[in-house]
Amino acid sequence: MASTTQRNPRPQLVTFSGIDGAGKSTQISAIHSRLSEAGIKVRLLAFWDDVAALAWAREFLSHALFKGEKGVGSPERPVLRRDKNVRSWYMTASRFALYFLDALRLSAVVGGLSVRNDADVVIFDRYLYDELANLDLSNAISRAYVRFLLKLVPHPDFACLLDADPARAHARKPEYGLDFVRSNRASYLALSIFAGGITVIPPLAAEEVTRRVLQAISQRLLGIPRLLPQSPHQ
Repeated sequence: MASTTQRNPRPQLVTFSGIDGAGKSTQISAIHSRLSEAGIKVRLLAFWDDVAALAWAREFLSHALFKGEKGVGSPERPVLRRDKNVRSWYMTASRFALYFLDALRLSAVVGGLSVRNDADVVIFDRYLYDELANLDLSNAISRAYVRFLLKLVPHPDFACLLDADPARAHARKPEYGLDFVRSNRASYLALSIFAGGITVIPPLAAEEVTRRVLQAISQRLLGIPRLLPQSPHQ
């Protein structure tokens, strides 16, 4: 006789990725509000706070070893961070190890969402994609490693990459040199093609970005009502 006990389905996953200053926090706040207004239970998770392994050690090394400044950069108070913009063979090896741990923890965190059963939709502020964008996809070993990690982690129901003009993003959040911001943006775009399943939203006014994201969510997530008003011609 088959068991009548059914496992709770996990919440649907929505992820936001992009370079620093791309507007992720703004969009996450807007989408969270619209979903909540529609009666959908939403939970917010930050990849760095809720998933990343050894976050305290990584932050310490950024300051102690690479002499990076603390805090989040703003136009009024720029900071000079030294972490993902450090390129060396030993940093690549360290990233391989740390990102593997993060992938395992991410799988465990997402698995635990079914047990909690307290949300219909979980929005991630950054995802594993934001780490993989730090790797050199022109390198065959890195590409094989990225494929391996992508097979380990749950695929989001809607993965959003917010593209942004590097100069404007850098002006909003001056933490890394503009040359790195440009190369980081190129890495994100390359990853979106390599990984597949990532929706790229072009640099637009914040209201238009929100409209496009809401439209995509309404179309792709099960049980989500129409979140945009219909045109009078429809």
